[in-house]
Amino acid sequence: MSKVAQRIAEINNCNRKVLSIFLTAGFPEKSKTIELASLIYDNGADIIELGMPFSDPLADGPVIQKASFQALQNGVTMKYIMDTARTIKDKYPSKSLLLMGYANPILSYGIKKFYADCLEAGVDGLIVPDIPLEEFDSFYGDVFKDLDKILLTTPVSSESRILEIDQKSGGFVYCVSILGTTGARDIFDETTLINLQRTRDILKKNKMMIGFGISNAASVKKFSPYCDGVIVGSAVIKSIEADYNNQNMNWDETVKLIKELFEATK
Repeated sequence: MSKVAQRIAEINNCNRKVLSIFLTAGFPEKSKTIELASLIYDNGADIIELGMPFSDPLADGPVIQKASFQALQNGVTMKYIMDTARTIKDKYPSKSLLLMGYANPILSYGIKKFYADCLEAGVDGLIVPDIPLEEFDSFYGDVFKDLDKILLTTPVSSESRILEIDQKSGGFVYCVSILGTTGARDIFDETTLINLQRTRDILKKNKMMIGFGISNAASVKKFSPYCDGVIVGSAVIKSIEADYNNQNMNWDETVKLIKELFEATK
């Protein structure tokens, strides 16, 4: 069992769902990422998905697209991401740290160098949304054997596809709750919940984390019966942006949100 999978199991055994938070590296400023990661961990997050900014983030909605663009404008590079990941992991060795992003920057950096730097930085796993099941073997090959590769299911994934995703994934399976891109939602119909339960029932190997659309304590509570943990991205990025624009460098609203999300996992 991988470190990520073991940590999820330990948390679930304590009657709590796992809280994973997405954070764009280098947003709103490069100098703030480590500070924000510390704040996120200290206020309840179990996992941070450190976003690798990319110019064409096809799975992301406007909030994360904007953050990714700003991070690139700030001069974020893969070296910066690796250095930042190393510093975060050195400070929080017992917490899980994933890198989330797209294939092009990884390929540009070099697959073998990327993998070696991930291991050296202490990264626990990868989420690369634009690598589908059909390209899994050709992209990862044997190079990434010591990192969890986390694949995504969608509401239209067939049973056979979900089973294959489950077999190839490590750490957990990322269940996309809705069709479309990332972003906060207020309304989820009964079909969404039925599909989540269907997906969870199919999985045999991995725990299931739900992402896309979860933005507050109420949505965490709503989805908790159908998963082993939740992933929150756009709502946190939006809160960080609001605190930053209001020159609130205590990040009061973001701290409040993380605390509320964490309490809702209990």
